[in-house]
Amino acid sequence: MKLNNDKALVVFSGGQDSTTCMFHALKHYQEVELVTFSYGQRHALEIEVATNIAAEQGLKHHVLDMSLLSQLSPNALTDHSMAIEDGDIPNTFVPARNLLFMSFAAALAYQIGAKHIITGVCETDFSGYPDCRDIFIKSLNVTVNLAMDEDFVIHTPLMWLDKKETWQLADELGQLDYVRFKTLTCYEGIMADGCGECPSCQLRKAGLEAYLAERGTK
Repeated sequence: MKLNNDKALVVFSGGQDSTTCMFHALKHYQEVELVTFSYGQRHALEIEVATNIAAEQGLKHHVLDMSLLSQLSPNALTDHSMAIEDGDIPNTFVPARNLLFMSFAAALAYQIGAKHIITGVCETDFSGYPDCRDIFIKSLNVTVNLAMDEDFVIHTPLMWLDKKETWQLADELGQLDYVRFKTLTCYEGIMADGCGECPSCQLRKAGLEAYLAERGTK
């Protein structure tokens, strides 16, 4: 199938970053589809939130079974008995997750004819996850193109943005309130502003407060 230069596939979790990427894609491409991966993540609500957002936006939504990931390595995102712990590499890191997700996203993009693949990974606020680095994404882009003899373009619109700037982007897209109140980022599975205590919530909250303070002074 010939790749459509006006079609994008967004890797979508229903969280702040991927939802911001979805709205970014809707602004820049005529056709947008979403793909969500079910891998035994800590909260099944994540799949429900992603499905609801896709329905609200009228977008075709693919949910792929990646449950094998939970068998490969113990981590706090798939093992509910593990406490979430920070470190040089937090125990919420799922080895090979983005390698597999992006490879399967590329295979799906091939099937639906989407030239552009968009993911919300970020090296600025990347929590120490090695598979969120720019060098990894660039390497993988070359690999999937060689593997399928195509010219996919993997986009990372948040790569060099901190959380304050990610909130700013959502606001510039006219979707700050939607992203704030309709997404799920919290490790404890609490919608919107979340629990306020887990590392994900702390990062999100600090970025929002910094952005709102900055916006209030303009």
